[in-house]
Amino acid sequence: MLTSKQRSFLSGLAATLQPTVMIGKEGLSEGVVRALQNELNVRELVKLRFIASKEDRRSFSEQLAQEAGAELVRVIGNVAIFYKMAEDAEKRTITLP
Repeated sequence: MLTSKQRSFLSGLAATLQPTVMIGKEGLSEGVVRALQNELNVRELVKLRFIASKEDRRSFSEQLAQEAGAELVRVIGNVAIFYKMAEDAEKRTITLP
């Protein structure tokens, strides 16, 4: 579980990131979950953009975080930010305060 200070820190880091996963008219699908998991394995911090299903963005984000084994950092507008610490200590690029 992330503290508010850690969430703030990660949100600041995510400000410069471009969304790499999108949710379109298909909504929450297995492909979106796999894409998020793949991105989290490459990067520890991932931005996801809602192109459709905007009214469900909070519930979809919470469900995605649970299925991907990640932390939901924040949902801002049509963007959700996810964090998952790299399992390999050598691949960790983010040190939380």
